[in-house]
Order: sequence, then structure tokens, then C-alpha cells
Amino acid sequence: MSKKVHEFNDIIRKLRKDIFGKGPERIHTVFVENMAVSTLYGNITPTEKFIASTPEGIKMVHAARTRMIQDLYTKSPPEGMEELMGTKLLHLFSDIKIEEDFAISVFVFEDNISE
Repeated sequence: MSKKVHEFNDIIRKLRKDIFGKGPERIHTVFVENMAVSTLYGNITPTEKFIASTPEGIKMVHAARTRMIQDLYTKSPPEGMEELMGTKLLHLFSDIKIEEDFAISVFVFEDNISE
């Protein structure tokens, strides 16, 4: 794994740990043209697992884990991300499968970031 990918993953992990109290246990990121595609494993906290034991709870945890993070990135990109990538973050698309406890995030940057 390149140093840049490792540092990018650390930024994602720290932000999610600060927001949700638990960062992903494992992150796999690839850079493709102007996008960083990250697969995040082991995201859900024990409390979220308990809440997600009902269909309504799954919807609640899903909404918190997707809308909340997208709103946060829209207001301001994580500290150090744009500096590391050398370009502006334009959009974040994110989704999570609560039952399988994995998420996908696609970060779209203004310029090419692939190594």
C-alpha cells in the first residue's frame, strides 16, 4: 500500500472514530482518475448493532451512517485530505450495508489523483 493511500485511510478512520466513537477496523482504498473508492469493514458500534436488531433500527443506523457523514463532508472536508490529495474534494457518495457491516465511499476530487 502506498504512503498516500495509507495516510488517506488514516484520515477517514480518525474522522469516523471522532464522529461515531468507532472507526472502521479495515479500509481498502483505490485511486482511479479523480476518485478515491474506499471499502470500509467493521464500522458498526455495539450500540448500533443493538439498535439495528429491528427493521426500523436498521433504517435509523443507515440514515445516521450515510446522511450524517455526507453532510459533514459537504460542510467541510476532513482536515488534511485536500492537502494530501493536492486537489479539492467535490463530492462524497457513501452507503453502508448494516447487516454485513461494510460501507463504500466514493470521494470525487476536482483533479486526477491516481498514482
